[in-house]
Amino acid sequence: MAMKTDAFSFDGDDQNVMSEINTTPLVDVMLVLLIIFLITIPVITKTVPVTLPTAVNIPTETKPENITVAVDAQGQTFWNEALVDREGLLNRIKEAAVKKPQPELHIRADRNVRYEAVGRVIYTIQRGGIVKVGFITEPTSTAPAAGG
Repeated sequence: MAMKTDAFSFDGDDQNVMSEINTTPLVDVMLVLLIIFLITIPVITKTVPVTLPTAVNIPTETKPENITVAVDAQGQTFWNEALVDREGLLNRIKEAAVKKPQPELHIRADRNVRYEAVGRVIYTIQRGGIVKVGFITEPTSTAPAAGG
């Protein structure tokens, strides 16, 4: 009795290995899918004819008026070009903070003003409840410096 040592060896005529892929199951599946799609597409495209209403979408633009708070070189505070003291500034900020939508506050400070004066204005704005605050600056000039 002889024992086989190779589990993959074949006896006789069965030594030809099949080297081609059997595509018959793939073709069958593709034909079934084609039939399914051919049946379902007409059902999807047929709908009840309805005349839909048209609407014009106009966005409502309710932009609040921007408020400018200026601080001059002496540290005086201006609310839209009107001189105000600290309490008057706080009262006006509180009035503006309750508006819907809340206006944006722009701070314009002189380049020679002490930081302390601008800091007091920012603190007053924070106490008043304004959320949107911006700083207004001048763009730097692109001209070459004199004497260069």
